[in-house]
Amino acid sequence: MTLMDVLVGFSRTGRLGPLHCGMTLAEAENLLGPGRPHPAHIMRGPDIDGYPYSWDGLGLVVTQRTVSGIRINLWPGSTAKLPPLVLPDSESFDATVLREDLIAALDNAGCPHAVNSTLTFGQQSSLVTQPAEVCAVFGLPGRDDHVPHGDRHYLDVIHKHTA
Repeated sequence: MTLMDVLVGFSRTGRLGPLHCGMTLAEAENLLGPGRPHPAHIMRGPDIDGYPYSWDGLGLVVTQRTVSGIRINLWPGSTAKLPPLVLPDSESFDATVLREDLIAALDNAGCPHAVNSTLTFGQQSSLVTQPAEVCAVFGLPGRDDHVPHGDRHYLDVIHKHTA
């Protein structure tokens, strides 16, 4: 399984393997092991809402101890890591995904998508998939990002949130 397989599967279903919005944080931690809570959880306690627990590049947003959002954070031009449950057999991976490559993979998989005009402005662009409503946000690389094309959009984050 490759990173692109994970991204396309998530885009089509809104799920990362057994991880999905609506599951409890306890269920997620049973699958992934203990997450690294956002500092707000540490300062204010576990009942504070809307802050993520992290497992390297994977973040789960927690509301009332339930997963209300799933996100994969990527850093173009770098190496990143996801838990084995999400990306099996990969200790780390190249986190550089061109916008055109993700769009081509979604098209090849028959996953409908449209421009997300709310998050498309300035030097970033975004799309949302249907029917899963997964949002992908792309941006131009920074000056220190080691990417082959400094003028093209790369995937920064892909996420799903419940209302």
